[in-house]
Amino acid sequence: MTEVTELVELSADAAGLSRQDRLAQLRRQIASIPSRGDTSFSGPSVSVAGVSVAGVSETSAAASESVADRDRPVVDRAHKAGVLPVPEGIGALLPQGGLVRGTVVSVDGAASLLLGLVASVTASGGHVAVIGQPRLGLLAAYEMGAQLERLALIPAPGPDPVEIAAVLLDGMDLVILGLAGASVSPSRARAVVARARSKGSTLVVTEGHWDGAEVRLDARVHGYGGFGQGRELGRGRLNSLSLAVRARGRSFQPRTTRLDICSSAGRVEWVPSRPVEGVVSQDVMSEQVVSSQVVSL
Repeated sequence: MTEVTELVELSADAAGLSRQDRLAQLRRQIASIPSRGDTSFSGPSVSVAGVSVAGVSETSAAASESVADRDRPVVDRAHKAGVLPVPEGIGALLPQGGLVRGTVVSVDGAASLLLGLVASVTASGGHVAVIGQPRLGLLAAYEMGAQLERLALIPAPGPDPVEIAAVLLDGMDLVILGLAGASVSPSRARAVVARARSKGSTLVVTEGHWDGAEVRLDARVHGYGGFGQGRELGRGRLNSLSLAVRARGRSFQPRTTRLDICSSAGRVEWVPSRPVEGVVSQDVMSEQVVSSQVVSL
C-alpha cells in the first residue's frame, strides 16, 4: 500500500512540471536504481512511461528466487548441476561433454551451431536469451527440437548489448550475445565473467572479440547433400549439411570433428560423421608414459 501511495505522489508531483523537468526527474529516479544485480536498494517505486519499477530488498529477492526455483520443472533444476547440453557430436569435443555453467564460450562461423545450442538447452528444460541476432532462424531451431516458449529474443538491444546480457544472466541458463563486430574491453569482460560465474549461467558470444573465453568453437560448412552425383549432379533437394567443427580451450588441446545435419521426418538431427581428432586416448597416453620411463632408464 505504501509503494502505491508513493507512486501516486511521484506522478502527482510530475504533473505540474514542464516536459524538460519531468524528464530530469525521471532520469534522477532511474539513476537511483542499482545495476548489475545490486539487491540492496529498497526505495520507492518509479513510474517510467506508465511502467512501475518497484524497489527490491534482499529478502524479497531471495523469496522471489525460491518461488521461481520451486515452480520450474524438475528437469530445469536438474541440469543446473554444472553443464548445459549441446548437440550430439559436439559434446565429444568438450572435456565436460557440454557447456560448463559460469563460463564464457566464443562461437564463430555457421549459425547452425548456435541454433543447435538453443535447441539442446531449451529441449532439456532450460531458458535461453538471444541478443542482437535479428536473423536467427526460429523455424530451423524448432525443427532441431527447440522449445520456443523457453526462448527470449532481443533482436535490437540498443547501444549497449553487453549490459543487457549481464542483466539476463541473472535469470537465464544460456545467454547468446551477438556483438556485431564490436570488441569488449578486458576489464568489462572480466566483470561479466564474474557475474556469469556467480549466477551459474553460460554466456555465448559471437560476431565479435571477447578476451578470456573459456572455450572457442568454430563451425564451417564443409558440404551439402541431396544434389545428386554424376549426371544428376546439381539436381535434387537439399537434405543435409556437413559441418566441420573445431574446439579450443584453456584446459585441452584443439579438437575437430565433422557432423551432418540431416532432415528426417520433419525434424533435423545432428549425426557425427567422423571421429573426433585431437583427443589422446588413455591407451596412447599409457604408451607415451611407458616410453618416457624407458628412455629415462
